[in-house]
Amino acid sequence: MRQWLMGAMAAAFLVALPADAKLKSATMVVDAETGEVLQASNVDTQIYPASLTKMMTLYLLFDDLDSGKIHMSDRIPVSDNAEEQAPSSLGLGSGQTLSVEEAMYGMIVKSANDAAMAAGEFLGGGSETACAERMTRKAHELGMTHTVFRNPNGLPNLEQHTTARDMATLARALMHNHAKEYHYFSTREFTFRGQVIHGHNHLLEWYKGADGLKTGFINASGFNIVTSAKRDDRRLIAVVLGWPTGQSRDHQVAKLLNAGFARNPGSAGVELAELPQQEEADEPAVTTRAVMKAMSKSKAKPKTQVAALRADNSVGDTDDDEEWAVQVGSYGQQAKALQIAQAALIKFGKYGEDGEAKAVLTSKKGSKPTYASRVVGLSKEDAQGACRISKKHHQPCRALNLG
Repeated sequence: MRQWLMGAMAAAFLVALPADAKLKSATMVVDAETGEVLQASNVDTQIYPASLTKMMTLYLLFDDLDSGKIHMSDRIPVSDNAEEQAPSSLGLGSGQTLSVEEAMYGMIVKSANDAAMAAGEFLGGGSETACAERMTRKAHELGMTHTVFRNPNGLPNLEQHTTARDMATLARALMHNHAKEYHYFSTREFTFRGQVIHGHNHLLEWYKGADGLKTGFINASGFNIVTSAKRDDRRLIAVVLGWPTGQSRDHQVAKLLNAGFARNPGSAGVELAELPQQEEADEPAVTTRAVMKAMSKSKAKPKTQVAALRADNSVGDTDDDEEWAVQVGSYGQQAKALQIAQAALIKFGKYGEDGEAKAVLTSKKGSKPTYASRVVGLSKEDAQGACRISKKHHQPCRALNLG
């Protein structure tokens, strides 16, 4: 009887919003590291996110895990409301509990709406509404200005909407701000209460380099996906929203990724997308305008030693007359190395004010050169401060004394 009721509820929820005669669709492909936009179509068209919503629920769980507010083994209570959510589900019953990690697997692999609701209420202090408000605040903090959340699982709500640009921003935020948890998105199956649960993201099974993130569907949205794939040292994010079938959606995202990987980094010639960061008191928000300003600065700034830029008020031994740099990566292509350095320069905030972004040729083995992404022209203190910011976000950084 319970299974029949849940099936009826699923059908009711799926048709609760009127499906458009022609679905709205949107696509976007960006470089995960630099944010370079490689493809874009209808990127600011508002579309129902469906289960892509769970990416933000997971983001908040990762936030609380990293801050120590919660732990993987903590038990999440299942409410009547969570039990009554339409499938997909784990079949949770009111009064039961599941661990934080089980809820994460349930959302990522099964796209379980009951697990997402339980997790959402847990994050919202027992309130679905409080959780949704927190999700929307975080979205806007990350620069997802066209997104509003009304529930933690993506089931139909007329006021819940997002865009391809915002979903790409969220995917990058998950990778950059929660790098140590990102691997969960590549999970294809897990065991829950003795049962092996298989996933919905079939792209992981056949597309070379695919390693996450999330699929979604309700009638009103069509078939959605946000996915990431990595080949060699390059990672791309692709977003496809509003496709008529799951199979056509997967084929479209594979086509877009193939085209993206075929392009040389820096070949798009368009602005870099915002590099999403958690709000930091000593770090300004990174915007497209700011990145472009840094690009202009790095091209026009004369090669001046730091000592010449500052008044010499030192007493005794000091490092003020030494030039320092930070290295944030090495790449086989000069354009990508420069883009990484430019993005890092902005991210460093006050520590990068005297810096200059450069792609420095460090080795050339045969026909394969290696370029280091560096911000040069720094003091020792600024180089160390810049690396503290990078390491806070689990990104590589090495301070170098250039003499």
